[in-house]
Amino acid sequence: MALYERYPAKFPLLCSCSWEVADCLKRFLYFPCVLCLVIGLLVGVLLPVDFQEDSQPAPPGNVPDTFIPPPGASLSQSSASSGAASSEAVLDQADNFPLLNAACAVNRCLQRQSWSTLAAYVHPERGVTFTPYSTVKLDADLNFTPDQIKNLGQDQNVYTWGFEDGRGGPIKMTAAQYVQRYVYDKDYTQAPEIGVDSIITAGNALENLTEAYPDCRFVDFSFPSADPVNDGMDWSSLKLVFEAKGEHWYLVGIVHGEWTI
Repeated sequence: MALYERYPAKFPLLCSCSWEVADCLKRFLYFPCVLCLVIGLLVGVLLPVDFQEDSQPAPPGNVPDTFIPPPGASLSQSSASSGAASSEAVLDQADNFPLLNAACAVNRCLQRQSWSTLAAYVHPERGVTFTPYSTVKLDADLNFTPDQIKNLGQDQNVYTWGFEDGRGGPIKMTAAQYVQRYVYDKDYTQAPEIGVDSIITAGNALENLTEAYPDCRFVDFSFPSADPVNDGMDWSSLKLVFEAKGEHWYLVGIVHGEWTI
């Protein structure tokens, strides 16, 4: 501490000068501080910055640039823009990513019962064939057109979908009842195992999917046996079969699999 500060009575002139200097410095610093604050506010308003954009990872299930959804399938704005940007792309049938994305989209449509969106994925000429058990019988299994799928929620007709395993009685159900029992009996968006052109779990029923659908590819969403007490009799699967047409994968078959006698 300076002497004039310790003994202000002895140095009145110095004390007065020092206070005046300090006061001038304060006034001098006010203006640049206020100016910086104003500039900062203007920059924040005119140039907003999203600090979370780079820090947050992309959500799972985003559609890659190589995936082109069928016409009429609803997507987010980002997905739609990527699809439009690649509208001239040619579908690579050996690439698993477009196939998996189409299968996951169909899986989600079945979970949410979004029939209009699901109809956009159904093959426009072949339609989609429903198979209640693993053995495909194209001459007997029911086939639905995209328009029928679009109105599936309002369809109150009772169809014969096949015959029950073991009992042998006819499977007479509405479309909604059939989907609940022989298509989406579990939440297959949570399937622990997924196979591409590979059947994960099989029983004693004939697995003839590849023979029934030549030149097609499929994705198997499988729930293997969860409880050893059941001795493997509680497994189930959802197989979605697709055929390439132009730039898209179209759904042509839905095969339900479960333990059979």
